[in-house]
Amino acid sequence: QVQLVESGGGLVQPGGSLRLSCAASGFIFSIYTMGWYRQAPGKERELVATIINDGRTNYADSVKGRYTISRDNAKNTVYLQMNGLKPEDTAVYYCNRVPQRYAWGQGTQVTVSS
Repeated sequence: QVQLVESGGGLVQPGGSLRLSCAASGFIFSIYTMGWYRQAPGKERELVATIINDGRTNYADSVKGRYTISRDNAKNTVYLQMNGLKPEDTAVYYCNRVPQRYAWGQGTQVTVSS
């Protein structure tokens, strides 16, 4: 049974930082491309960061230079370091394979506000 458990969200002021974690289980994590997605209120879910099994990464233009995705295959965990946060980054953040394959986890709420 696949599980994706996101954590690390919270309320942060503009310009602040957060580090999200996603613990995965139930599949062979190390061989798949993983990604972080987000869904803001009233908007469709979007892919913001991708990491291939060899460590190569890709980012949406809206977060490039501010977000860093990484993975620890020994811990079956993918991370998202978010710096320079903006109010428009406010969303629920999810992890999943890329392209999305499994049911979504509960996500973690990120709110950027002064």
